Amino acid sequence: MDQTDEDRPQADAPRRRIRSFVLRAGRITPAQQRALDEVWPRLGIDIPAPGTAQTAPAISLDWDAVFGRRAPRTLEIGFGNGENLLALAAAHPERDFIGVEVHRAGVGHLLLRADEAGLANLRVICHDAVEVLERHVAPASLDEVLVLFPDPWHKKRHHKRRLIQLAFVDLVVSRLRPGGRLQLATDWEPYAQQMLEVLSACPALRNLASDGGFVPRPGWRALTRFERRGHRLGHGVWDLSFGKA
Repeated sequence: MDQTDEDRPQADAPRRRIRSFVLRAGRITPAQQRALDEVWPRLGIDIPAPGTAQTAPAISLDWDAVFGRRAPRTLEIGFGNGENLLALAAAHPERDFIGVEVHRAGVGHLLLRADEAGLANLRVICHDAVEVLERHVAPASLDEVLVLFPDPWHKKRHHKRRLIQLAFVDLVVSRLRPGGRLQLATDWEPYAQQMLEVLSACPALRNLASDGGFVPRPGWRALTRFERRGHRLGHGVWDLSFGKA
């Protein structure tokens, strides 16, 4: 039986939530480390470390205080190296952007570029996005949530690790204001179909595609290095856009 230690239940331990990511020790360049050291105090938001988050008090972040103003807010989950988030923040200074990513190299890259661009409307969190949403984002406090190219977990036995599940969608919807949007994209067609089914099953969401399916690639979404590679390999890309009723 193909079962990892993480999947095998422990009789003497509480059941752990299945995570949609695996932390890997990626190489951090000196410039990225410098950004983590020097730029983080200005653009980073500290969250209790894994293992302490569940015992620490759940405190919702005050976005007006974080950014020093009230503006429409977009949160991107799993921003990779931040190309899309950086482009959005630079193009829309009237909006505020929050990025959540678990990999420090990507966080360092985004901080470095944001500092070079002099962006003031961007904040970064290096933590599990589900815990951030559950414990530190108030209900109805976001205008938009982006989930672009999440890990598709190709193998059937790993599908339980996919981020887009009904419980996660319900959580995201609770954090969106009425009229807010959930935007997704993937280059893995079976996952795209699952995303469509899961989002369509949420009664609080309505599909913004005229035919009830996928939407054309939105002009605001930056064509990232990851996506350009996919195009060269002949991969399709599927975008979804759902609004909160």
